[in-house]
Amino acid sequence: MLAVEGLTARYGAITALRDVSLHIDEGEIVCLVGPNGAGKTTLMSTVTGLLAPAGGRVTYLGEDVTGASPDRLLRMGLALVPERRRIFADLTIEENLTVAGITVPAAERRRKIAEMMDLFPVLAEKRALHAGYLSGGQAQQLAVARALMSDPRLILMDEPSLGLAPALVNTIFDLVQQLHAAGTTLLIVEQNARKALAVADRAYMMRTGRIVDEGMGAALDRWTDLFESYLEG
Repeated sequence: MLAVEGLTARYGAITALRDVSLHIDEGEIVCLVGPNGAGKTTLMSTVTGLLAPAGGRVTYLGEDVTGASPDRLLRMGLALVPERRRIFADLTIEENLTVAGITVPAAERRRKIAEMMDLFPVLAEKRALHAGYLSGGQAQQLAVARALMSDPRLILMDEPSLGLAPALVNTIFDLVQQLHAAGTTLLIVEQNARKALAVADRAYMMRTGRIVDEGMGAALDRWTDLFESYLEG
């Protein structure tokens, strides 16, 4: 479904990604783990068109989308739940969802908003509230709902449990499994490596801008020492 081949990305003179290759098959949950500064968020930004690559190739649904604009990728069914939510704090919950539904017809947008309110009851209760007043867990639910408004086939989630209380972390990973069961493919960047690996089909380890290992989800016992050294969870 998504293939990244030899991807390189830079911030000025700093090379943040170095010849990164990975793939995601339709219907999978794939997680990407590694320490802060490994290049995980840069990879997400490059794949979703927020950062232009310096080299390499990105293929989505068999089409070369290297350097494609974020709006084009969104219309193709690739959505991002960004790190730290990045919701529109001065807009209401309903307005956030309306903006997120810009790629679908108005009638479909109204149906999708109603669907999100059913899926996230706390958002329905607070639909007229400015999003800046939401708690961390509520804001994360809004960020996920916003991504779902475009009816994506592939969702990239960047640190979905960041800053959340343990009980809310469980809620987010329950939601991940619910989305997966409904047929959505997911790529998850997550510092809480044990939680991510518990739900993942496959996983990649990043360090210093490179993929250094890969394997099958919860079976990755060989990464235990790395968890203790620099990963949470």
